Amino acid sequence: MRDLLNLTAAQAVAAIKIGEADASELHALYRERAGTESINSYVSVGDAVTPESVDAPLAGVPIAVKDLFCVEGIETRACSKILTGYIPPYTATAISKLQEAGASYLGKTNMDEFAMGSSNENSAFGAVRNPWDESRVPGGSSGGSAAAVAAGLAPWATGTDTGGSIRQPAAFCGLVGLKPTYGAISRYGMIAFASSLDQAGPITRDVTDAALMLKYMQGKDEMDSTSTGMNEDVATPSNESLAGKKFAIPAPIDWSGVQSGVKEVFDIACKRIEALGGELTEVPLPHADYALSAYYVIAPAEASANLSRFDGVRFGERAADPTGLTDMYERTRGEGFGPEVKRRIMLGTYALSSGYYDAYYNRAQQVRTKILEDYAAAFANCDFIITPTAPSVAFGIGEKIDDPLSMYLGDLFTVPVSLAGLPAISVPAGLATSDGSAAVEPDADGALPVGLQIVAPHFKENALLDAAYAFEKATDFADGPWTWSAS
Repeated sequence: MRDLLNLTAAQAVAAIKIGEADASELHALYRERAGTESINSYVSVGDAVTPESVDAPLAGVPIAVKDLFCVEGIETRACSKILTGYIPPYTATAISKLQEAGASYLGKTNMDEFAMGSSNENSAFGAVRNPWDESRVPGGSSGGSAAAVAAGLAPWATGTDTGGSIRQPAAFCGLVGLKPTYGAISRYGMIAFASSLDQAGPITRDVTDAALMLKYMQGKDEMDSTSTGMNEDVATPSNESLAGKKFAIPAPIDWSGVQSGVKEVFDIACKRIEALGGELTEVPLPHADYALSAYYVIAPAEASANLSRFDGVRFGERAADPTGLTDMYERTRGEGFGPEVKRRIMLGTYALSSGYYDAYYNRAQQVRTKILEDYAAAFANCDFIITPTAPSVAFGIGEKIDDPLSMYLGDLFTVPVSLAGLPAISVPAGLATSDGSAAVEPDADGALPVGLQIVAPHFKENALLDAAYAFEKATDFADGPWTWSAS
């Protein structure tokens, strides 16, 4: 029998259906491994399960769930102290759809508190370690999900992406991370950070698994008025050619903040695309330089409104022995939220305050519209837009924790896509040295993964997955980057 823990989710589904693997045994093996991990990727592990049927589409394959998704009867905290003891009475639509398709709940994964962060160091449960190098971050905010999959602690996992929180950790951990079109997957049951940006999606070992997971997560939901579902069924990617497809690089890109090894891997990826028949071109995105500024007005503004509900009255923990209502509010929020969450609440509250709304929030939304128009014009002349996923390889734990601006710049390539609500995928493109200075071969000591971001027009997920699949098959990562992780 094959090593069950080395199977991708799609392979596990197939193995269970033909009787080559047992779903209960597979779940037990992952539970056992997750219970002994050293990278802090899980905050809780679920009970043993007995799958009801091997005929279900996902056939009892276990799935790790980011702690931002509500699961009925299981403490859900968004990795914040303020939600200690919160047991949701319902399950998020995205998770219930996966369970209805046969996936079995494996456990809750660690994350940046309320999904705010790019390193997974802002968690009430402590920092997550990157399985490629445990002195480094896995990326955030879905870092626990990415680390769990990269370390072989789960075959796949759910993530959420507000400004890059699926794609960046996928890139840092050598995985595939897909952010679908905004609205393709219901946000019902996801604890809100920035409602006009939040989007659920898969973190997987390969592109085929990403397509499989999206197929069963997507769909219009009457419980979420912003959900749309997909325009077409999600197909299994199979095309290994890029012939006739135009891939555009935004021009000009300021490469000064990008590590030379990341740039080198990106250049190699461009040559691979051409070798597969793709045509490289350039497109202008003239307002992309303003994206980070706009994002860090819009996202904190929405966060300040969404997190106002956590006050010690309705959810989670309450400060002990308050002297009055105001004291209870102030101390509950002061003691319950971490530093990064407080920073963003203050930024957002200021941006929305009387006299500043037009100068900040309204202006940022105008910039967002310009960015959306830029992408629409660009896609009139190309099929996909490509960039590195992140400007650096995974950095050291604690290296940027006191420099939030430097941390925010790590979202340079992912944030514009989020503001436009476009689908994008990060696929492993190669390896660079640990200081990011040069591209290296797969067997090099201390090498760290670099991701390629591919962006498509709205609701073109099938074309996006086909392109990513063709690229994946042409790289050294085709057999699974997780097998190279530290063990």
